[in-house]
Amino acid sequence: MAYYAALLHMMDPEKNQEVLPRHIEYLNHLDKEGKILARGPFGDGSGGLVIYQADSFEEAAVLAEKDPHVLEKVRRLELKEWKVWTPPDRA
Repeated sequence: MAYYAALLHMMDPEKNQEVLPRHIEYLNHLDKEGKILARGPFGDGSGGLVIYQADSFEEAAVLAEKDPHVLEKVRRLELKEWKVWTPPDRA
């Protein structure tokens, strides 16, 4: 299992409010399936971040691209594999 950071850059703040409930419902579902490590909006309103747990980049891309915010072009998706580094004293 690897981690993938989905940066969701805000494109349409007005439509964001309309789509937000569907976005949260979608992420709640994935959370229950163990597909999300963390998620939340940026404090400056410029978008948000979802950290997916997936077996491949392709799986993470499918999950991220099915997000209502991405499907409805409210936010622009930027997806990157995230290499988690743990200091040796906390490993």
